[in-house]
Amino acid sequence: MRSLALGFTLLVFAVGGYLVARDTSLFAVRTVDVRGGTPALREAVRSALQDELGVSLVRVNRAAIQQRLAALSGVRSVEYDRTFPHTLTVVVQAERPVLVLRQGDRAYVVAATGRVLRPLAHPHLSSLPRLYVKKDLRVAVGAVPAPLVGSGAYAAALVRGAHVTGGVRFVRAGVGELTLILGGGSDFELRLGDTSDLRLKLAIARRILTSTDAVTAGHGYLDVSLPERPVLDSDSQVGG
Repeated sequence: MRSLALGFTLLVFAVGGYLVARDTSLFAVRTVDVRGGTPALREAVRSALQDELGVSLVRVNRAAIQQRLAALSGVRSVEYDRTFPHTLTVVVQAERPVLVLRQGDRAYVVAATGRVLRPLAHPHLSSLPRLYVKKDLRVAVGAVPAPLVGSGAYAAALVRGAHVTGGVRFVRAGVGELTLILGGGSDFELRLGDTSDLRLKLAIARRILTSTDAVTAGHGYLDVSLPERPVLDSDSQVGG
């Protein structure tokens, strides 16, 4: 009975201590330490989390942080840690720009997730591939305008990692159709079909294109929509 009473007493003290820490300034946030991303993004995160200053570290939670950062389109994900007694440490994973979305005379930077990051005042200064969409498509910063934009951004991100010969100039996306226009001065098409098995399709394409000069030779296409049966149509294709 004595052990039970002692355990109950310790529990009461623990709960009492938690409530004190939760409702007093004992562990109030005085510093928000932001890590990851660019200096500008870190500053934006610190600014968005200013209302957490003075809040007890015990009260801080993921939902509150995510809600305050929801308006920041450059944040892909966030983790946090309570560094007692007074520091809230936030680790940010930034969105990665992979695409320029063109809509009439307007342009936007798009992340690998398909989210629109920001308007782009001078698109001609960007080397990112272009994806053109119709004027009636609603484009909003922080949102994915349409599935085709998400598919195009995902493919552009994978191509950057795969180092496909010629690089990507334009992306065409539609229902069941994803095509990349490669090369600096040619209109060589890499036809991917739908978005299934994109990593496999790009690996096959990279192997074929690095063994030929199809991209630099001019017009033509490589169709890997059926990865087991790739088709190369080019003036410079290699026999066999």
